[in-house]
Amino acid sequence: MPTEQPAAPAAVRRLPGRLRAPGPGWTTRADVVIVGSGIAGLTAALRLRGQVEKILVVTKDVLAAGSTQWAQGGIAAALGPGDTPAEHEADTLVAGAGVCDLDAVRILVTEGPEAVRELIALGTNFDHTPDGELSLTREGGHHRDRIAHAGGDATGAEIQRALIAAIEAAPDIEVIQHALAVDLLLGRDEAGVTGVAGLTLHVIGEGERDGVGAVHCRAVVLASGGLGQVFSQTTNPSVSTGDGMAVALRAGATLRDLEFVQFHPTVMYLGPESRGQQPLISEAVRGEGAFLVDGLPEEGGNRFMQGVHELADLAPRDVVAKAIMKRMLETGRPHMWLDARHLGAEFWERRFPTILATTRSHGVDPVTQLIPVAPACHYASGGVRTDLVGRTDLPGLYATGEVACSGVHGANRLASNSLLEGLVFSRRIADVLPAELPAWREPGADDRTEGLVAGEVRRELQETMSSRVGVLRSAPGLAEGAAVLDKLAGVTADAIDQTSWEATNLVTISAALADAAALREETRGSHWREDFPERDDQTWAGHFDVRMNDGVTTVAFTPSPATDGGVA
Repeated sequence: MPTEQPAAPAAVRRLPGRLRAPGPGWTTRADVVIVGSGIAGLTAALRLRGQVEKILVVTKDVLAAGSTQWAQGGIAAALGPGDTPAEHEADTLVAGAGVCDLDAVRILVTEGPEAVRELIALGTNFDHTPDGELSLTREGGHHRDRIAHAGGDATGAEIQRALIAAIEAAPDIEVIQHALAVDLLLGRDEAGVTGVAGLTLHVIGEGERDGVGAVHCRAVVLASGGLGQVFSQTTNPSVSTGDGMAVALRAGATLRDLEFVQFHPTVMYLGPESRGQQPLISEAVRGEGAFLVDGLPEEGGNRFMQGVHELADLAPRDVVAKAIMKRMLETGRPHMWLDARHLGAEFWERRFPTILATTRSHGVDPVTQLIPVAPACHYASGGVRTDLVGRTDLPGLYATGEVACSGVHGANRLASNSLLEGLVFSRRIADVLPAELPAWREPGADDRTEGLVAGEVRRELQETMSSRVGVLRSAPGLAEGAAVLDKLAGVTADAIDQTSWEATNLVTISAALADAAALREETRGSHWREDFPERDDQTWAGHFDVRMNDGVTTVAFTPSPATDGGVA
């Protein structure tokens, strides 16, 4: 195994060291600012309440607009008879393909059951069996029924409802909606250590707070979600443009494991021209007995997952996504099919009412027809590197949820561990932050080079990332992708607006992701290299870390022993 490599320039491109923006037209103060309003952000706010004098939650859209509300399958925890945290840990480590943080996984699975019970006590209405027990189902990679769900397939929406109700009942937690985080403000403490002094926001129509303003604070908790809009097709909402990761990177924090982007295997295929957020067909549908086939019934379609993995259609997501892509390449078809007709109308209406309505709205009735499916970007297993209580390597900056890399997901997130991660690690941040809240820092002069990429590059960026840095990667494709990103990074914006801010963040994160993907010359978890088809623990067990200094990124490799026992 190689020793730690010194950081080397990732590419010759230069990205903005900070976003070009007007000077702040308004200011406010809060002890802690939480960026994001999904399960991670709102849990952190509620847990910090009463421990911190002033908490401000800022969210890019309305409170309910993030990724949490779209979570269909549920939340995983060892809550069922006979299940144990040790079994949940084992499944998580296998899915993570050797690069999980063992301590982080152990925390997740041991603290998870209590965290879910507290979510229930908060008012979340999970589904129950006729005898009153919590209804649990199974998803890919799990060897036990341990997925708690709500409203059949509306788990995220129900969790979001309960959390928002609790926030609205807490008038001491201030909320600013329609607020894009532009950049962190940095300052030095009495010892000369640089850390967070606040952040700049762009707010649309919040009374006196309109336009760009500055929030001075003692700590920032990033809970801003993922990067799905980097790709043409994703299950993520339109707000998922990697803003939190880009803000952290520009300020000097480390991004880890960005190459491990999970492509959900069963996203409804809407045609070659469809772009943006696509309809997710939850893994729970396969957990209830649906299966994949490579042709229509009249064509004699085969169940191609048989023999691919011991769990067949319920194999870990990376296994299923790769198997679907292979069959698509072999057959020349743009998608495969999911057969769930045998579940019956009554079961569909009770267990998966949201998915049923969605598929029917697109002209497919899963009660009588097969659902066309193909992989699409779903989840970023990497993100802002944190320790076991959410601290980043930038003093005063914490991260939780999909924006963070806590180490629990490794190279491929186990189904339904994402909501649990946001819940567990936000609680852990709230346990330590009040006692270690730093003194106020005065924002210093920001000498980072400002810049802004034009918003019109977004479509070409997404097309390039999907075709060159998507499910199937190779050295030539990654090189072509990097060349396009270099070109796009130089397309300067004339107008200063949210479209250009988002485009700059997308280019910044895409470049970091593509660089890490090019350097990892192996196939591991959700990172699939056509030219390096085998996993290589001897060389590549470990992590790629990306850092930025005034717009120039560097990548360093940190080796670590495989945490799943390794492979032959």
